[in-house]
Amino acid sequence: MAVVLRPEIASLTPYRQGRPAPADAFKLSSNENPFPTLPAVLDAISASSVLRYPDGAATALRVRLAERFGVSVDEVHVGAGSVSILHQLIQAAAGPGDEVLYAWRSFEAYPGIVTVSGATSVTVPNAPDGGHDLEALAAAVTERTRVILVCTPNNPTSVIVTAERFERFMAAVPDTVLVLLDEAYREFVTDPDAVDGIPLLERYPNLVVLRTFSKAYGLAGLRVGYAVGPAYILDAARSAAIALSVTEPAQRAALAALDHEDEYRAQVAELVARRDRIRDGLRAQGWPLPEPQGNFVWLATGQQTAAAAEVLEAHGIVARVFAPEGIRVTVGEEESVEKLLRAAGEVVTTL
Repeated sequence: MAVVLRPEIASLTPYRQGRPAPADAFKLSSNENPFPTLPAVLDAISASSVLRYPDGAATALRVRLAERFGVSVDEVHVGAGSVSILHQLIQAAAGPGDEVLYAWRSFEAYPGIVTVSGATSVTVPNAPDGGHDLEALAAAVTERTRVILVCTPNNPTSVIVTAERFERFMAAVPDTVLVLLDEAYREFVTDPDAVDGIPLLERYPNLVVLRTFSKAYGLAGLRVGYAVGPAYILDAARSAAIALSVTEPAQRAALAALDHEDEYRAQVAELVARRDRIRDGLRAQGWPLPEPQGNFVWLATGQQTAAAAEVLEAHGIVARVFAPEGIRVTVGEEESVEKLLRAAGEVVTTL
């Protein structure tokens, strides 16, 4: 006899992170910041205590973020990565019989998060450019819809949602439906037409914006993200959270990162310039590349995805493979650029 488990959980494929790379290859599978950790951040981590429990409310970090965005402390929530806050918000808003709506393909963790909550995923195909079809998303809302996830730039296609289209979308969505704007890669966006969620919070009482320190700030290994939105919604997320999950080293590191934003802006600017060089090089080879706005690019390899991934790996590039649709490649170290373009060129000529 075996223990009886929820069948939908027992059959659920666990989230799998980007594959590690051999010592002689570049790991471009997890959208990590390739720069060394800032000394000030390392100092903050080393000054932290692991003997005592952390501040479960992450008060100092929430105060700092509230000041930054001009909101109250209660309108900021900190979690162990923005994905943990997604878990909390969906569990707070949706359960058995409810629907959570999102574009697909999008962030690979979304289906599992919804299934764990007991709700049902409803997906809408991406537009031909790899971005969200917001009109179709709005049209898919039913009386059972409780949450809509909007990812911009979309992971893995790197395509943004524009401010104009997002505001039209919000006008079409009932105020009773929670909209989660997942902006994990917002710092890399250079398109002036892109939506910026936090200034819109005053206009849309059903909107929550999620961001993270994992990407632009290079704190992926410490797991710290945050949400900004209505206090009562974030209170529900706090009720659904695992207590004391944001460690003191993570909180101290995030505060130190905010103290040294000029250095991170320089890193981001360098990564954006590198991304644009990769974009131009790939397009010159004939790739029909969506305009990338994250710290990654999307190669629409279709049925040749597995074979293309093998070519990349032969050139020392370990990327994130989404067969049979495409391959997401992180903008990594400068030394990886030439290898990536050489490998991508071979894919074009041989496959």
